[in-house]
Amino acid sequence: MDLVGVATHVLTSSNGPPGLLPARQQMALSLGWHIVLACFGVAFPTMIYVVHRRGIVREDAVALTLAKRWAKVSAVLFAIGAVSGTVLSFEMGLLWPGLMGRFGDVLGLPFAFEGLSFFVEAIFLGIYLYGWGRMPARRHLAMLIPMGVAGVVGTFCVVAVNAWMNNPTGFRLVDGEVTDVNPWRAMFNDGVWLQFTHMWVAAFMVVGFVVAGVYAAGMLRGRVDAHHRLGFTVPFAFATVAALVQPFIGHLLGLRIATTQPSKLAAFELATTTEQPAPLRLGGILVDGQVRGAIDIPRIGSLIARNSFEKPVSGLDSIPPGDRPPVNITHLAFQSMVGIGTLLAFAVAVYWFARWRRRDLIGNRWFLRGAVVAGPLAVLAMECGWIATEVGRQPWTVWQILRTTDAASESGGLWWSYAGAVVIYVGMTIGAVVVLRSMARRWRAGEEDLPSPYGPGDSAVDEARSR
Repeated sequence: MDLVGVATHVLTSSNGPPGLLPARQQMALSLGWHIVLACFGVAFPTMIYVVHRRGIVREDAVALTLAKRWAKVSAVLFAIGAVSGTVLSFEMGLLWPGLMGRFGDVLGLPFAFEGLSFFVEAIFLGIYLYGWGRMPARRHLAMLIPMGVAGVVGTFCVVAVNAWMNNPTGFRLVDGEVTDVNPWRAMFNDGVWLQFTHMWVAAFMVVGFVVAGVYAAGMLRGRVDAHHRLGFTVPFAFATVAALVQPFIGHLLGLRIATTQPSKLAAFELATTTEQPAPLRLGGILVDGQVRGAIDIPRIGSLIARNSFEKPVSGLDSIPPGDRPPVNITHLAFQSMVGIGTLLAFAVAVYWFARWRRRDLIGNRWFLRGAVVAGPLAVLAMECGWIATEVGRQPWTVWQILRTTDAASESGGLWWSYAGAVVIYVGMTIGAVVVLRSMARRWRAGEEDLPSPYGPGDSAVDEARSR
């Protein structure tokens, strides 16, 4: 998940230690890749629970088949996520010694809980995988609850670290030394709940649209059966709620940023000077200190940022030049996130309105094509959100306490580490695609009892029992 400058790989700097640029590159690659898998750890268990419970309560064989298949997919993604998460744990100390060396005592508690949550999730995922046909139905279903809770708790812990970087608390600085550490106060800092909620909802958007898109692609190929309809509807319903709720959470976060990080808000809004009331600027970039190519909508900027048509939005002119973030990257990433989110919210509203009017858009090929595209768009929106958040905090790693140049490694050899990370993530991406496509192909061929990723198949177990 996001810890230090996710997606700041797009930044370059001639100032700072030689390890600064490769550290940014590697951390952006690792976190930008891992965060997608983390979304599945947060949201997928809940979706599996829904279809599994439907299968038990309604004696629905299609729903039970979906639950079994999704569980195996979840296991594959969890295994790959374990590798990327392990890489991240080493990168924190390797790439950012200025952060971990100085503030390790402050950040140790959430990292410890995150590790514990990972093991709990792994244990109950294993029990759930091997529990099919071997446990009472409702007890087996209940194994998804601690599995899902552990995924959410682990995500909360990691987001808490990033929220702390935006809202540092739980310690005192005395002559440059960190003293009076209160790890609980650091973990439950002032910004953690809104930031976690935003990420939690984003996870359901990403997983919901991605999984629904898989079944939409199948229906485009003519597989419009009960399996594909249910496989589309359940995750799409979760994605719908998330897409409609997310703008309100984002608005609350924006209101908070106006007072806690005015430089980030100024970059979001492309505000070069303090304006009252402030317009909403759509598009545009900053060239030689002048805004070019933007479309201004009067007063709406004040409404979005300050919940008022009249209140001012601070401009970049109120921020010292050395403390300003990269404006164009922050602004374009923020507007991409908002634009995609708005588009997805509109699309799901249209779908459910049509369904309410008894029009089945699942039979519409243009709608199905849009549903396929919605998955990558949701991932892109989430990545853009983290780019806006992290690049917008620059030049600080810990807001107004530790600059990114002071947190990065002094080693110029980190380019080799970055090259190794590229090889690892390319290999894991190829491996994930090959394995998941193989599983899907065998399911379409009628092989329902695929071996679990880490253990024997049902036939092997039955043979062992007969001996």
